[in-house]
Amino acid sequence: SQVGLLVYDLDADSVIYSHGERQRLRPASTMKVLTAVTALDRLGRGHRFSTRLLVDGLCEEGQLRGNLYVSGEMNPTFEDFDMDCFAEAVAALGVDTIYGALVADRSFKDTLLLGEGWCWDDKNPLLSPLPFKRGDDFLGHLRRRLQNMGIAVLGCDSIGSPLAEARVISERSSDLVGVLHRMLKDSDNLYAESVLYHIGSLFGRPSTVRAAQKVEREVLSVAGADPAGYRLADGSGLSLYNYMSVETLVKLLRYAYHKPFFGDFCQSLPCAGVDGTLKKRMKEEPMAYNVRAKTGTLTGISALAGYVTAPNDHLLAFAIINQGVTSSVAAKHFQDEVCRALSETVSKAAL
Repeated sequence: SQVGLLVYDLDADSVIYSHGERQRLRPASTMKVLTAVTALDRLGRGHRFSTRLLVDGLCEEGQLRGNLYVSGEMNPTFEDFDMDCFAEAVAALGVDTIYGALVADRSFKDTLLLGEGWCWDDKNPLLSPLPFKRGDDFLGHLRRRLQNMGIAVLGCDSIGSPLAEARVISERSSDLVGVLHRMLKDSDNLYAESVLYHIGSLFGRPSTVRAAQKVEREVLSVAGADPAGYRLADGSGLSLYNYMSVETLVKLLRYAYHKPFFGDFCQSLPCAGVDGTLKKRMKEEPMAYNVRAKTGTLTGISALAGYVTAPNDHLLAFAIINQGVTSSVAAKHFQDEVCRALSETVSKAAL
């Protein structure tokens, strides 16, 4: 198989070991490192992902002569409890009949529902501005909730923007740190694509992947990454059109280390033997609790990138990509053994 491996001592500011570090390989879900670092750097930890419910018209004698609007910002955290809150907000208006329509405001992003290069036969999340249960039928679910509460909506579902006089009756949102926690710990692809579109929204609406990638390239440039060392396709790493060298990944990790958001970023990475996608890996000392890293897995690809503390208390940044593997178990074992060596000694002889 092809192997890219780079280990960098952040305290000594020097490379400890490198092998194939400039090969462009498929990063799989370690692509989420770029998505997370760019978001923290450019959006800020307090950035919010919101879904709003608005109403216009008058409420009289149990009737609403107006529309209900759902304005979506591709909030991936919107779940059953949030949908219940929306339905209860409508019930609190004291109406049992809505003579208007349910209107979806989808202006936040472009109309693409799949990422570039995603395999058509995979069960991928739909990239809706109004995601619910990883699908694109938000209004249908809301309509059924209202019906179950005895509230009839007589108008049809439609797409449009809220009128100027529309007022917000409920809003559900989450901050960036909370979104990144699940995105990195559980390697959630919908969360990653949502973050990517929020990065793109810095250039206005509708947000596009190309706009987001412009911001990502700016961050990569500041981090010192060679443009020849990567190709960007999506935010999650699902696409086989992504390419990234381990040198590029380590430069991102190094860039994050020197930023005020490093604590948020590092705490969101899976912890060996403890949580996320590393919960069942490296459960024994000295790796357990010591390795924090993002995993990446696609057919024939296995990757790991993050941080480990050496015995001399130096923090090391590392990235490993194994491409063309026939056994992901063997590749993960190799990565775990590298982390063991780094946790036990920083000598080149150990590697």
